[in-house]
Amino acid sequence: MKDKDIAALINAETKRQAEGLEMIPSENHTSADVLKALGSRLTDKYSEGYPGMRYYGGCENVDAVENLARDRAKKLFGVSHANVQPYSGSPANQAVYFALVDPGDTVMGMHLYFGGHMTHGLKVNFSGTIYRSVQYHTGKDGYLDYTEMAKMVKAEKPKLIFVGATAYPRIFDWARLREIADLSKAWLIADISHIAGLVVAGAHPSPVGHAHVITTTTHKTLRGPRGAMILCDGNASTPLKAVERKPENLPTLIDRAIIPGLQGGPHNHQTAAIAVALREASQPGFKRYGQQIVKNAKKLAEELLKRDYKLVTGGTDNHLLLIDLSNKKVIGADAEKALGRAGVTVNKNTVPFDPRPPFSPSGIRMGTPALTTRGMKEKEMVQIADWIDQAVKNHQNAKILRQLSNEVKEFCRQFPLPSDK
Repeated sequence: MKDKDIAALINAETKRQAEGLEMIPSENHTSADVLKALGSRLTDKYSEGYPGMRYYGGCENVDAVENLARDRAKKLFGVSHANVQPYSGSPANQAVYFALVDPGDTVMGMHLYFGGHMTHGLKVNFSGTIYRSVQYHTGKDGYLDYTEMAKMVKAEKPKLIFVGATAYPRIFDWARLREIADLSKAWLIADISHIAGLVVAGAHPSPVGHAHVITTTTHKTLRGPRGAMILCDGNASTPLKAVERKPENLPTLIDRAIIPGLQGGPHNHQTAAIAVALREASQPGFKRYGQQIVKNAKKLAEELLKRDYKLVTGGTDNHLLLIDLSNKKVIGADAEKALGRAGVTVNKNTVPFDPRPPFSPSGIRMGTPALTTRGMKEKEMVQIADWIDQAVKNHQNAKILRQLSNEVKEFCRQFPLPSDK
């Protein structure tokens, strides 16, 4: 690369990832093939529209790329329709609102401070300003309170309900959630951005057959590039003809919401990288990978519980842990910094009914997808739990944190990034 400034920064970031433990649960390490697709000449091509219906010439190759991505997504998740054009997760969720409800309609989602996502109705987000948002919480035990949620649905009568989370360590009961959504005849939207790879691996129940629409990013447990998909069942997309908001018309409603509704030309290099990741996820080894993510998370939880850490819900069923540090005499922000200095990357996070503000919360969030990608298993989780404990206990001791960082660097040499193997 001729741009030495950017080259140096790319190398520095690669070094940081290679020498540390990436434990933010929404992050992962992509394969060399995914990176190659992202850096391809496909980035040069404009292709507004869909395969066979573009506004530009010269799209025969990108049509084939997008069709491959769509077909692989449909087969992998067991749906009849896939839109792979959303630029990221938030635009994908915005497209669902655009397709299925009108401004001012009542919508429902899990509150951000209880594990949800901004696009599920946070008041300062588009989803909480354009629409009338009502938010459900977890119970005091950190578990989703289905009974309370059903009462809220009966009282508020939302037209659309988002279910999914960024910091919820337990399984979603999709069948029960559909029953709750049916109380107000609401659209049930499953945002599986965090757990898509676990769903593919059979390590988390699939929302297919229960949710009307499924949205997901492609860069978390699915281990692909940054991007998103919208999945549903229904009839094939209908050319320019008015259609009602009915389940059988979902493919048309979703596709039109993406373009011409919200987006212009898709990012073809991103679509190709998504197709590569979907092929990788269809291989037998990916199922073992997804199940190992959960095994690692459970082992890490077990080890931290031994060290007197308070885990929200007391453990995990998936890829992440949410830790309440209120008994450790350190706030989440300070723990995040200390762990970072020790070579362990996590993020500060609110816990249910947190008395502290979101930029200085009581908790931290961590997960095992990236560690598992590098080949780490239960044995390594024991050592990692010990480093986490030492860093938290000594969060103000620079000397000990430097020592831990050196130990982590030495450890990481045994587990190269996938693109370096």
